[in-house]
Amino acid sequence: MILFRNGKRFTEQKYNLESEFEQEIVNSHKLFFGNDVIYIDAKKKIGSLSLGETIPDGFLFDMSDPENREFYIVEVELASHDFYNHIFPQITKFFAFFKNISRQKELVKKIFAIINAADSLKQQFREYLGSTEIYKFLNDVVDASQNILIVIDGDKAELPEIMDTYSDTWGKMVKVITTRKFACDNEVIFVVSPEFDAIEYSYQTTPVNQTAGQEVTVSEEFHLEGVSDMVKKIYKVLKEKFESQVPVARFNIAKNYISIRNTKNVAFLLFRKKKIVFDMMMPEEQMKKMLPSFNIKTLSESAQSYYNGPCAEIQLTGTEHLDEVVKAVGSLLPE
Repeated sequence: MILFRNGKRFTEQKYNLESEFEQEIVNSHKLFFGNDVIYIDAKKKIGSLSLGETIPDGFLFDMSDPENREFYIVEVELASHDFYNHIFPQITKFFAFFKNISRQKELVKKIFAIINAADSLKQQFREYLGSTEIYKFLNDVVDASQNILIVIDGDKAELPEIMDTYSDTWGKMVKVITTRKFACDNEVIFVVSPEFDAIEYSYQTTPVNQTAGQEVTVSEEFHLEGVSDMVKKIYKVLKEKFESQVPVARFNIAKNYISIRNTKNVAFLLFRKKKIVFDMMMPEEQMKKMLPSFNIKTLSESAQSYYNGPCAEIQLTGTEHLDEVVKAVGSLLPE
């Protein structure tokens, strides 16, 4: 692949070694993931036993949303590597880690020790957390976030298929960013897809279809597996309120989400361990007026494109103010 910019010809630069690519991510992590992230180079600072006898490349803390901070195990891969002999077994070991509470707690202790030993890291966390205890934050965010981020230097044909086939693990927990490097003389361009703030929509099987129904391939139980009792309660109460207050609403089950629709999808529920990410097909300013009890999150251009229209996001972490949600979504549905 070749890029042309301002009359210059940029050729793609392939990494000869995975270690070169890993160092590129360490050096430029804010370029790839945004300014409000904290990245720990795990390979240099942590033992293998914490994650099932395998060492990830990094740990990423997304601090951009104070109401929705996320933790990622980061694995940097070359697209030239064999998928089933190299990438697949590595990621599978991380799934086992997330199911082992004792290993999670051990990892939290090690990350806390790394932070305490590095003044620069400690200062970064302090800037975001204020007086909140760092150890408590680590314990909470690792417990609530079950994210594995693959950063790869090219397309890998097996990834969409495997995420579709193993939808309960790869489909739920793995996010993918593809980044390519191009150079001309001393000038470098990176092409990254998707944007990090639209990582939820990486390697989705198909874009959202606003007019046609989605094929049901999973059940509600699939989406509720592994979530907290509170998330199950939120979903139950929300569904009951729609049934009584907006009977025209239909809950449509797809692999990547549960949508609310009648003739078209107007809202999307993405289930996390301790919250429901609720994306609504409504302009942000209108959402702010109709949902005064919620913090409205701006969605990136990539997310807007995925949903094919103006939309924004709220987080459901409790059953309070759900009547606001029902009324707002109901306003988007025909009588």
